[in-house]
Formats: sequence, structure tokens, C-alpha cells
Amino acid sequence: MALLSQDHIEAVRVKSPAGVRSAAEALHAIALGVGMRAAPAHDIADKRTPVDADGAILATEVFGWDTDERVWWRNSRIALDSPLTTACRFESQPFWVNAEGFRTREANAYLTSIDLANFEHRAMTWAAIGVPVHLPFGQIGAVSFNPLDREKTDLTEEFELYSDALGLYARTFIATYVQVMGSEQALPSGTRLSKREVECLRWAAIGKTDMEISMIMSRSRATVRFHIHNAATKLNAVNRSQTVFKAAQLGYISLQK
Repeated sequence: MALLSQDHIEAVRVKSPAGVRSAAEALHAIALGVGMRAAPAHDIADKRTPVDADGAILATEVFGWDTDERVWWRNSRIALDSPLTTACRFESQPFWVNAEGFRTREANAYLTSIDLANFEHRAMTWAAIGVPVHLPFGQIGAVSFNPLDREKTDLTEEFELYSDALGLYARTFIATYVQVMGSEQALPSGTRLSKREVECLRWAAIGKTDMEISMIMSRSRATVRFHIHNAATKLNAVNRSQTVFKAAQLGYISLQK
């Protein structure tokens, strides 16, 4: 099987709610073709797992996890405790992991600090290729590809051969699933912050008060509050902290000092 092809990309692309199941089946077939089983999550912070248009859980209906004791989505602590989901917060490219550590194409010091104690129980797999999927508004999805062979714990060769292709298919499936199945927009369409609003939020993000920002920008305190209030309205935020957070999610400002 030629793993990377335009036909496969189109097959895993979710184009409508009715097409979710067939896209999942295509991803499942690709994973099986390289001796693995896929485990998709559209949001690692959400207890729910991807479903088809009728609400059937894809993990059981398509990906075959009902025949395995490792029903990862039923573990309420997996989002906080699994080394795989933790890694997805610090990495954007495919990686592979087993009890001995994480491997990536480019070094990532954050991954070396992740606790791997009792790995198999906490990760609910003995080894996996993980694909983080970083989405708009700070949402993080993921797909892990887990070897069917219980004795297969070294994925060096599989990672080298397949990780780029699996990464593309995983990102296509999760990103289009979220776009199609999302219940509501996180922000009103056409939201755009002004230059002054962004400038005020940049100073607010590093802890400056309205008075301090007014002095820095040579504007009145009322003007600063006006700009921050306008930004909050545009971003549908309920307070100053959420306004800063949403602006950072959208790339208007950085939270790094």
C-alpha cells in the first residue's frame, strides 16, 4: 500500500456529519495497514470522544476498541494522567513513546520531563505513535496509533516510515471533524481587534494596570478601559483575564514575557 496519497487524504476528510463514519473507517483502514489501531480524540480536555452523525462512539463502532480491554476513553483521568495527552500539550509534531521515553525528529526538552512511571497502565498502551492536533481557540486534539502486536514496543522503524503520513491523515480527520461537528462558533464571525486594543492587551498580559498602561501609551485611563472593554466585547469575554486569554489564543498577543 502506498501510504501517502491524495486519495487517502480525501478519504479521511470529514465533509459533512453523514460522512464522519466513512472518514473514520478510512483512517482505521490506514492504521490497520501498518499494523496499528488508531485512537482519536477531538479534544484532550473533553471526556467525550468522536461520534458519527447518529451519536455512535467511533472508538467502538469503527476503531475496534470494544474488543480490547483498553477502553481509553472511559478513563476519566486520562486527560490529566496519560503521558500521551501530556505530551500533546508540549509538542505539535508526531512523536513515538514507550516506557523508556519519547522520541521526536527534533529535540523537545519538555518531553523529557514527563513522568513515565507505570507507563502502560497510565497510557493504556505499551507503545504508540502520537499525533498532536493543535486547533483554533486553543483546542488540542490527538490521534495515537497503537501497535496490534503486544510484543511490539520499539517503533523506531514505523516512526521513520509512517509518521509523516499518519500525521497528515490524523490532522485532516480531527480538524475537519471538529469543523463539521462543532456545535457553535467560539467567536462571532468577522472578529478583528484594532491596533490600540491589541496594544492595551499586550500590556495587560504582563500585569500592567489601566493607569500604568495609560502612562505608557500617553492616553487617558478612560481610553485604555474603553479599548479593553471593546476587545472583551469582540472576543465574547466576561472579564479582563478571559479577554487576554482569548486574544492570546487567536495570536494577537503572546503570554510569554
